[in-house]
Amino acid sequence: MTDRDEPKAAPSNGDNCVVVEGDRTFSTSGYVVSRPPVHIADHTFPMPVPAVQDLLDGLPGSATFLMPVHGPAGEIVDFRIVAASPDAVDIGSRRGKEMVGLSILETYPAVAGSDLWHGYVSVLESGGRYEGEPFEYEEVLAGIPRRSRFAVRAAACRGGLVVSWVRLDTGEREQRRLAVMQRLAGMGWADWDLVLNKITWSDEVFAVFGRDRALGPITLEELPAHVLPEDLPGVGDAVRQLLGGGRPVDHTFRITRPDGEVRHVRIVAEAELDVDGTPVEVHGFFQDRTGMHRAAQEVLEHQQAASAQRGLLAAEKDLAARLQHALLPLPQQSLRLAGLTVDVAYHPLQEGLNVGGDWYSAIELPDGSALLVVGDVAGHGLDAVATMAQLRFTAKGMAVTGTPLPEILTRLNTLLLHTSGRNYGTATMIMGRYDPATARLSWVQAGHLPPLLLRAGQPRYLPVPRGILLGAMTEPVYEEATLQLLPGDHLLLFTDGLVEIPGRDIYEGLARLARAAADQVDNPRILDALVGPESRHDDTCVLHATL
Repeated sequence: MTDRDEPKAAPSNGDNCVVVEGDRTFSTSGYVVSRPPVHIADHTFPMPVPAVQDLLDGLPGSATFLMPVHGPAGEIVDFRIVAASPDAVDIGSRRGKEMVGLSILETYPAVAGSDLWHGYVSVLESGGRYEGEPFEYEEVLAGIPRRSRFAVRAAACRGGLVVSWVRLDTGEREQRRLAVMQRLAGMGWADWDLVLNKITWSDEVFAVFGRDRALGPITLEELPAHVLPEDLPGVGDAVRQLLGGGRPVDHTFRITRPDGEVRHVRIVAEAELDVDGTPVEVHGFFQDRTGMHRAAQEVLEHQQAASAQRGLLAAEKDLAARLQHALLPLPQQSLRLAGLTVDVAYHPLQEGLNVGGDWYSAIELPDGSALLVVGDVAGHGLDAVATMAQLRFTAKGMAVTGTPLPEILTRLNTLLLHTSGRNYGTATMIMGRYDPATARLSWVQAGHLPPLLLRAGQPRYLPVPRGILLGAMTEPVYEEATLQLLPGDHLLLFTDGLVEIPGRDIYEGLARLARAAADQVDNPRILDALVGPESRHDDTCVLHATL
C-alpha cells in the first residue's frame, strides 16, 4: 500500500466527536478512523451548532445532536435537540429539522428514568459510547397507542451527545400485519421453485391443510392425494394448466385433512417462465373457503325456506281473499232497503294482499225494517276473516229472529270469549235497525266510532250509547240509542281506517272526515270522494244511508 492509499491520520483532539454509522466511524474533522476509535491526542477547536448540523446533513439514517439542560445545582435535568440529520424520523413521524428545539423529556416522557436516560447521562459525564439493549417506547398519537423498538447509540461530543437510532419494528410490524391479514382471510401464500425443487409455505397454509410443519409443504404433484375423488379431475386440469402451459389458475376444490375434516380450498397461482416459456417458479396462495361455503349453503337454505314461506303466505292470502269475497261478494254496491238508499264501499289497504277484518251487512228483515251493520275485527288474515264470518252471520241470524239489538251484542261477546279451539281476539261493531213506519233508527255500538249525521248540510257525530268492544270482558253492558231520520239526512257508518292516520290524534281524523263529508254532501258519488286511495291508511268500510 502506498502512502497515498493509507488513510489520513486524524488531528489529535481529546474533545473530537466520533460518530458511528454502520461499519464506518467519522470524526468531526471529517477523517475516517477505525472502529472502535483509536486514542487521539488532545487538540481543541470550536464546534458551533451549525458545524454539527453540517456534519449531520451528510449522514444517512436517523441521528441528532443533544445538549444537556442543567438544573440549579448543576445536575442534568433534560436534553434538548439542537441538530438533526435530514432522514431522521422519530416515533411521532417528525422528520429532520422538525425535531430541532424539542425537549427529550417533554417530547418523549417515557424516557425519564429509563436505562436509555441513564446511558445518556453516563456517557455525557464519563465519555465513551452508549449502546444498550433495544429500547421499547410507547406513545399515544391521535388517541392510538404506538409501541416501537429502537437500537440506540450515543457518543459524547463537545459537551453534548450525538445520538443515532435504527427502528427495529418496521419489518416486524409488517410481518404481523401480513400474518393477521392471512389469518382473518383464512389464506396463506406459497412459493414453488421448480428448478431447485424448493417449496415455501406460510404458516397459514399449514393451518389450512391441517399439516404438521415438521412434515414440510406438499408438492403440486402430491396435491391430488389430499383431494376428494370427485374433485380430482378439476385439480388435475388446473395443475397441468399451471405447470404445462404456464397459465394462471383459480380453482376451488375439497381436501381431506389428517383429522378427517373436509375443507373447501381455493388455489390462485401463476407461473414465472424462462426464455423458452417453461415454468420455473410458481407463486400463489391457498384460501380456506369452508366458512364461506357453509355461509352460502345457509343462505341458500334460508332462501329456500323463505320461498316456501312466501308460497304458504301467498296461498293463505289467496284463500282469505276468496273467503272474504264469498262473504262480501261486492266491494261496492248500492241498495234500496225499507225506503233507504244504502251505498256501501269496502276497500282493503292492499287489494288481495292484506285481507282484513272489516265487514258490513245491509239487509231487509222479515218485518220490513232494514238492518245496517259495520264491524271491524282486530288483525288480518284467516283468523280475522273467520271471526268476521262468525260475527256477520250470527248477527244477521239473531236480527232475523227479532232479537233486541243490545242482546245481540251481548251474545256476540260471549261467542268471542267462549268459542272452542280458537282465539278470536276482539272486535268493534255498530248496528242499527231502521223502521220505515216511524222513520226511526235504533242503534247500538261495541267500542266503535260514532255515526256521522249530515242534516241540512251540517255534520255532527251522534252521542254514543254505552258499550265496550266485543271480547274485552265477560259481563259487558250495551245500551240502545234512537234517532229520528228526516228527509235529506245523510248517515255514515264507518270503520277506523277512514279516519285514523298513524302518529296523529283520532279526533283530528274525525274532524277532517266531518269537513270532507259536508263538502261532498251533494255529490252523488260521495263515497268515492271520501274513500280515495290517498285517504286510506288501513282497511276501510263505509256505509252511507239517505232518506
